[in-house]
Amino acid sequence: MKKTFKRLPLAIAVSMAIPALGQAQETKLEDVVVTAPAVTTTLSGTAVQSNGLQSLRPATSDSATLLRDVPGVSSYGAGGVSSLPVIRGLADDRIRIKVDGMDLIAACPNHMNPALSYLDPSNVGLLEVYPGISPVSVGGDSIAGTILAESKAPVFAEPGKTLVTGEVGAFYRSNGNARGGNLGATFASDSLSVSYSGSTAESDNYEAARAFKTSEVTGREGHTLPLDEVGSTAYKSRNHELGFAFKGGDHLFEAKVGLQDIPYELWPNQRMDMLANDQKRVNLRYEGKYDWGKLQARAYHEKVEHFMDFGADKRFWYGNGAPPTGSGGPVALNGFPCAPLSATCAAGMPMHTESKNTGFSLKGDIDITAMDLVRVGAELQRYQLNDWWPASGGGMWPNTFWNINNGERDRNAVFAEWEAQPSAQWTTLAGVRYERVKTNAGPVQAYNNNGAPATTLVPAFNNADRERTDNNWDVTLLAKYTVDPTLDVEVGFARKVRSPSLYERYSWYSRGMEMLMVNWFGDGNGYIGDMDLEPEKAHTISATFDWHSVDRKWELKATPFYSRVTDYIDAVRCPTSLGGSCSVPNLTATNSFVFLQLANQSARLYGIDLSGRMPLATTPYGEFGLRGVLNYTNGKNRDTGDSLYNIMPLNVKLTLTHQHGGWDSALEWFAAQSKNDVSAVRNEQETSGYNLVNLRTSYSWKQVRVDFGVENVFDKFYYLPLGGAYVGQGTTMTANPVGAVPLWGTLVPGAGRSIYAGINYKF
Repeated sequence: MKKTFKRLPLAIAVSMAIPALGQAQETKLEDVVVTAPAVTTTLSGTAVQSNGLQSLRPATSDSATLLRDVPGVSSYGAGGVSSLPVIRGLADDRIRIKVDGMDLIAACPNHMNPALSYLDPSNVGLLEVYPGISPVSVGGDSIAGTILAESKAPVFAEPGKTLVTGEVGAFYRSNGNARGGNLGATFASDSLSVSYSGSTAESDNYEAARAFKTSEVTGREGHTLPLDEVGSTAYKSRNHELGFAFKGGDHLFEAKVGLQDIPYELWPNQRMDMLANDQKRVNLRYEGKYDWGKLQARAYHEKVEHFMDFGADKRFWYGNGAPPTGSGGPVALNGFPCAPLSATCAAGMPMHTESKNTGFSLKGDIDITAMDLVRVGAELQRYQLNDWWPASGGGMWPNTFWNINNGERDRNAVFAEWEAQPSAQWTTLAGVRYERVKTNAGPVQAYNNNGAPATTLVPAFNNADRERTDNNWDVTLLAKYTVDPTLDVEVGFARKVRSPSLYERYSWYSRGMEMLMVNWFGDGNGYIGDMDLEPEKAHTISATFDWHSVDRKWELKATPFYSRVTDYIDAVRCPTSLGGSCSVPNLTATNSFVFLQLANQSARLYGIDLSGRMPLATTPYGEFGLRGVLNYTNGKNRDTGDSLYNIMPLNVKLTLTHQHGGWDSALEWFAAQSKNDVSAVRNEQETSGYNLVNLRTSYSWKQVRVDFGVENVFDKFYYLPLGGAYVGQGTTMTANPVGAVPLWGTLVPGAGRSIYAGINYKF
């Protein structure tokens, strides 16, 4: 039964009550008109401005989705606060994502805690995207580009004064009964700033526009899901950050202490769920201006404790045999509690991950002349990872399974970059970067070292030389030429290199159950790594043609691009020599989930990003404008001819905007073509084309802002092109199509209509 309108009266009441509150506070209201674009472009990069961020915050709890208006950017479907950004067909570890200058790494075999999940949308101050040809000063260990995310900057009082300021906000979204709030406060003098920011967000499962599955069974007795409810999409997240900043003359020192606590975040396209994620971080920064230029230094440390098991919508009890000593076996629709834990009785599948991440960076901007700037810098990162799965009975018995034991991934980097403006029409950028990446992992063990394929794989892995060292070189060349006051042309070339992650190199076991738990692609398949993987090397060329009026009231940008990637880490059906689920039938299976090994191959990607905006009319009723974005990417494996996995099909977004006084409104139309180019080796499924209409409006006073909107106005049903396979309920530990095991062929649908409201009060 639909719950979309369950709290609709509350949403409408909030949206109507807040204007009255604003009028009570201000006897004379000032008109607020924001004419700056929501997305602006810098040399090779794109920045999302504060007005663009503010309009999207009430509609999402996932900071990665704040990038949805950036040309060339899309996102993999995942948990409610943890989607994975994609830049021109390349995603996840292929993107360098820095949060407040920290290189954060997903510490999970399913990548459930990606970098942007640690920054709540309410605390985002700036987002910058450098696609493909990123400057070496912000790139490194990536081939797709760079995303820089920063929390809100420290605020200081005027000389001789003190300042107390802050904000409090709340939101509600009808689909999924999502709700949350945020609080920020700052006490500052002209030299000291102390700040706190905190947020909470939670949601139940969301609903699709219609039924999309054939079974309500979850694997838990007495718990079913309606056929239109997307299982395992609930979440709850809490974030806290305390900041201290000291300013003296041209020098700034800043210290931030952060804490994230996610009690649960369920996953519709993964067989496990995140039932705890605790992150603690300390981040120190110095920035100073000198006669010769600017110096920046940073040191940070992060510790993550991560836990997965089967959430509320997935079967928990496993084991062959009848109760009370067994749980009914895989053919049972629901797992029955059993005891004692043994080879025939399993209580869930607990999976623990812990990581420690320490980094240092130093960068200097040296003013050689008024037209020449040289940037030099050095970076260091030390990353440790342990991933172990305690025995819980059944096939997970009697040992603790070690997926990665004492994994290490250490990076050392230096770079130099020269930015010049040889004339009023030319700007150039040239840079080179060297990185040394060393990885290693300790010995492993299976749940049972005496059974196949452990008898072969355990000694083979433990006796191997597992240390690998990569020497990686990046090069970036950019040139921008102003043809006339209405046309700029930017061209560039980049060589980018990325070393494999610890999971790509050291995930080692070929039994089906364990392979299914190592998957950050969301396709329902099982994966195994290869410690002999080579670094990926991408060579990219692109050009940007920027037509615009002199005052930039209208603009049109077109960016064609081409990338060729050698040693691209793709997937192959795992060879039968590995044993376990790497069987002969698996080599040719279609219309089913399969088992894969990561392998170096070759790939190419090309496409075009288009974006533009223009004013339509200025009337007594306000200013009307039009914005548009079009993205197209085509990706192929050059060795096999197969399509690359999870490439977003051609899509376009047109937005009619209106601004008048304190009003800021937008009517958005989004359309995506059908996805027919799919990865055959993964048995990826096609999706149909669709279009959506979204509506949002806001009103701002001096201290109060209220937002109201409707996502998917016409309640259209569609499958997410990058949403992956639906395995959000039932017996998810196995891929054998019996009982309540999720069947291959069902995709994760998008959300049906959702009405939302938000309020923000600044003091």
